[in-house]
Amino acid sequence: MEFLAPADLGDAVAAKAAHPDAVPIMGGTDVMVELNFDRRRPELLLDLGRVPELREWDRDGDRIRLGAAVSYSRVIAELSGVLPGLAMASRTVGSPQIRNRGSIGGNLGAASPAGDAHPALLAAAAEVELTSVRGVRRVPIDDFFLGVKRHAGAPDELITAVWIGAATGPQQFSKVGTRNAMVIAVCSFGLALHPGSAQVRTGIGSAAPTPRRAAAAETFVNAALQDGNLWHSRDVLAESLLTEFARRVTAAAAPIDDVRGTADYRRRALGVLARRCLQWAWTDYRSGSVG
Repeated sequence: MEFLAPADLGDAVAAKAAHPDAVPIMGGTDVMVELNFDRRRPELLLDLGRVPELREWDRDGDRIRLGAAVSYSRVIAELSGVLPGLAMASRTVGSPQIRNRGSIGGNLGAASPAGDAHPALLAAAAEVELTSVRGVRRVPIDDFFLGVKRHAGAPDELITAVWIGAATGPQQFSKVGTRNAMVIAVCSFGLALHPGSAQVRTGIGSAAPTPRRAAAAETFVNAALQDGNLWHSRDVLAESLLTEFARRVTAAAAPIDDVRGTADYRRRALGVLARRCLQWAWTDYRSGSVG
């Protein structure tokens, strides 16, 4: 196995163009597990941990450009106020050591259906920045996940950043695992209120072949909030609205039975998470809180 360690982004992109089969590694929290258990044996690893451009974040107007190697710990410490849903998700990732090493870009690169960052990114309408010697492009998060551990990046492209709008309304994230911490999600759910556009967006994790939004649930709740003038009045949400929203989120899932849980359990748990997240977010909205 060969190992490349570019010192800057230009060298990294050139290396990926010259070696499209090279496996990028940032924190190593996914790739090293596969290597240690001999599930994967690539001929070449491309270490991006020394590329300074990937370790920075900045703000461009109302958008945050989050470098692909920014760790979960930094998201929690530095961005909780502007990206509350992603920060909530980041707090559920592994141990402090894993949060110090793991990154949002690495999570996206693995493209696991159970990736903790994915529901929050879907709910926030993020875009994934992909870079190659051919240029830079952004892919809407809705179009990024193609299948189990498959994404829209081309073989010569690197995930270099994630673009996310600063929160304008409350956001929530919750997951169920086989224990309280340091666990892969049995199922997870993210939700974001976007008062400016009068929209609710969702994200489902670990309950389908890819992370996905609950489109029918969004359509239902957006219409109910609009028709009831609830964005303006900020009245309490009716039990019937919460129940129907949860039912539609459950219907959007396509879970399987595996060692972490059954499909039936995932559907039941996802409905509970959806109901709670909507209720929590709306309670924050009524109080004027962003996240």
